[in-house]
Amino acid sequence: MTVLETFGFAWGKFFAQIIVVMIVYAVLSRYAFGPIMAMLEARRRRIIELEADRERVKKELSQANQKADEIIAAANKESDRLVAEARQSAEALTEKRRQEAVNEAGQIVAKAHAAAEADRQQLLTELKRDFGRLVIDTTGRVTGKVLTDEDQKRINQETISEVVA
Repeated sequence: MTVLETFGFAWGKFFAQIIVVMIVYAVLSRYAFGPIMAMLEARRRRIIELEADRERVKKELSQANQKADEIIAAANKESDRLVAEARQSAEALTEKRRQEAVNEAGQIVAKAHAAAEADRQQLLTELKRDFGRLVIDTTGRVTGKVLTDEDQKRINQETISEVVA
């Protein structure tokens, strides 16, 4: 008896098992391993595509961030320029308003001086007239005579020349 027979080895069963395993392998290869391998290959390709897309998106995001930084820098520069222009405009407008106020104040002062001078002249004229009348009345009472228009004019002229001098 041989060692193989001692352990119950039979050539017929061995070949039958080999054929069964080959049939199972062929069926599994065709209906199980093939679709599984195709699915794994599709997943592998999809993962590669997703990695490429991720790198592309990362690059685009970096470019977008860089462009956004450039736009923000340009906007900041423009806003600084606008603020400077607004400040200059405000200063110019303030200076213009100040000059207008100074001019207006000068005009008001000049009008006030003119009005005061006109009032002074009017009061001086009224004073001269009243003073002349008083002198004429007083002279008429002192002398006891009624003064003619010519006498009144002469006395007014003398009185005005003395008052003004």
